[in-house]
Amino acid sequence: MTEVNTPPRAPRPGGWTRLVTARPRLSLFAALVLTVLAVLAGSGVAERLGSGGWEDPDAQSTYATKALEREFPDSQPNLLLLVDAGRASVDDPAVTAAAGRLAEQLAAEKGVVGVGSYWQSRSPALRAEDGHEALIAARITGDDKTAGETLERIARSLRGTHGPVEVKIGGLVTVRHEMQTIIQEDLTRAELIALPVTLVLLVMVFGSAVAALLPLGIGIAAILGTNAVLRGLTEFTDVSVFALNLTTALGLGLAIDYALFIVRRFREELSTGADPLTAVGTTLRTAGRTVLFSALTVAVSLAAMLLFPQYFLRSFAYAGIAVVLLAAAAALILLPAALVLLGHRVNALDLRRLFRRGRQPTPTGEAGGAWGRTASLVMRRAPFFAIGTTAVLLLLGLPFLGVKFGTADDRQLPAGAESHVVQEHIRDGFPGSPGGGLEVLAEGAATEAQYADYKERIAALPDVLRVDGPLVQGDSAYFTVLPKGEAVDEPAQRLVDELRATRAPFDTSVTGTAAVLVDSKDAIGERLPWALAFIAAVTLFLVFLLTGSVLIPVQAVVLNALSLTAMFGAVVWVFQDGHLSGLLGFTSPGSIETTLPVLMFCVAFGLSMDYGVFLLSRIKEEYDHTGDHDRAVRHGLQRTGGLITAAAVILAVVMVAIGTSRVTNTKMLGLGIALAVLMDAMVVRSLLVPAVMRLTGRTTWWAPAPLRRFHARFGLSEGESAAPVAETGRDEEEQRVRDKVGAGG
Repeated sequence: MTEVNTPPRAPRPGGWTRLVTARPRLSLFAALVLTVLAVLAGSGVAERLGSGGWEDPDAQSTYATKALEREFPDSQPNLLLLVDAGRASVDDPAVTAAAGRLAEQLAAEKGVVGVGSYWQSRSPALRAEDGHEALIAARITGDDKTAGETLERIARSLRGTHGPVEVKIGGLVTVRHEMQTIIQEDLTRAELIALPVTLVLLVMVFGSAVAALLPLGIGIAAILGTNAVLRGLTEFTDVSVFALNLTTALGLGLAIDYALFIVRRFREELSTGADPLTAVGTTLRTAGRTVLFSALTVAVSLAAMLLFPQYFLRSFAYAGIAVVLLAAAAALILLPAALVLLGHRVNALDLRRLFRRGRQPTPTGEAGGAWGRTASLVMRRAPFFAIGTTAVLLLLGLPFLGVKFGTADDRQLPAGAESHVVQEHIRDGFPGSPGGGLEVLAEGAATEAQYADYKERIAALPDVLRVDGPLVQGDSAYFTVLPKGEAVDEPAQRLVDELRATRAPFDTSVTGTAAVLVDSKDAIGERLPWALAFIAAVTLFLVFLLTGSVLIPVQAVVLNALSLTAMFGAVVWVFQDGHLSGLLGFTSPGSIETTLPVLMFCVAFGLSMDYGVFLLSRIKEEYDHTGDHDRAVRHGLQRTGGLITAAAVILAVVMVAIGTSRVTNTKMLGLGIALAVLMDAMVVRSLLVPAVMRLTGRTTWWAPAPLRRFHARFGLSEGESAAPVAETGRDEEEQRVRDKVGAGG
């Protein structure tokens, strides 16, 4: 009797597939309406964002700053007028008269308080050492938005020539306003660079112009939606303008990653003869689960920044989590609807035919043979690749051992920016650190003798250049302490601790640039272990749910961390030590802003997990079908190597576009993460992961019996829910293998 082999009946579309594809045209129309509403809701978001947020709101320095702003507004100048007398002396009568008129004009402006100058106080700190420049200081009141509007209003009449003097404008409020303006301009330019280049790359990956436009549309929808979310958040909390860069980068990058994965699997299913609805159903059960899992892992890494008090870091968590979830939602809701409508037309407009001669591509556009051969080579020489790759990555990370932390200042701006020029003049030509000194707030009733005694004690500290004050008002007073050298170098930070340890018969609190830095470092150091533990614990749990293995989650966390070493080493070597500063067009401050490594770690770790989940899910799917560990690793790399590399290159292009910014922190963020994702995709996923998995062998999949039962009940994986195994009895054989490994066999 002849046995007739009939192909297995295609599984019926699941509930989610039916939900998102039941009325595809209505779904897409609703998405269009929501996108238009998001554009309206998110309009003007950049103008409502702040350019600060590096300080700890609960720190002593923050308390002292707010108290001084309230009680002694002239103690916290954020506006500096650099008055240049040319070849004349600043003490020349004509220069003195012109400076007096400028000070009077400034004091008459609405929103300006605490106007003072060298010509009033005769303070040596406000006079250049060559005698040709001096400063007028004041404070512009209000938040960043209000202060920026006031600055724009008064700057036009203050800047430029006034009789015998030339005036340039600097100070913290000017630095922040210029930074905000430049970031908005640079972001627009980055989008104009990234979008067309990304489209070209997507066409190269897919061949089809129709398929290439789908990821781009998903990314744009995610960005616009996140802008609306950020606009809403500004009604309740402070949000940093820097978060817009992350919104663009992750919105395009992750949406393209997710859409690449889903469209690729959809086309793969179509190539096997499946109809569009069945292909979408299979895609959502397989690639869709992976996308959802990937989004969760990225969101977890970004959520860790919520543990830090600085709103600069929290802003990136807000923006990042929103854009990740919106990108995943668009990929899992809108994209399936579009694919059902397009069907086989997803392969239309194959532009690569113009450059092809007689060679037919695979339906998925995959060139997996080379990746399969790479995996075989790596696994044959697993010890060499594992040890060699690890050694190279650790070597690239060595410069980070010499990291020095600092604050974001005018050197973030281009060399020609006015506020940068002013601050450079002050740093190079004025004694001490005008505008960068330390303020000591004294609270509580005290006598003149007690103030004098305290002043003598702090003047005797080894890192003090000069002490001014006290200025007394009621039961409060403040002293201004100028440190020797730079405002935030090691002696200045040491002086903060010395001032706080100096005994006084009244309550004291210290603020100033160095004090803010010290408090910020303390806040990050205190919370960093908790953030790392949170990321590690949740990542371990999620990867276990995906794989059912105890060892694979540990490997994923360790190898992900290794993939970031090159980024951290390059950040110090380039941006702190100043190598390539001329080529990249920035001024090195000799330090790294304290919050940047935390931000870069969270973002880059999440993106690395994104690629890790793509690879592991395909390896797991093949292992579940065959029980052959080595074959599963080769198959996983063969099927995803090109996809992961393409996604990494596209994301790197977006990050490099962000890295063209003229603001150093944004440049560092963009170029650093671009390097991290390329190293992860091309080195860690291609070489280190298959080498390590070959060394661990079938033990890779081991888990104790209780955890196996937990995974069987609650675990998620990429693969058909009822997919037949390739051979009779495969499931039983795979279980025997796992039981044997679990028993130590």
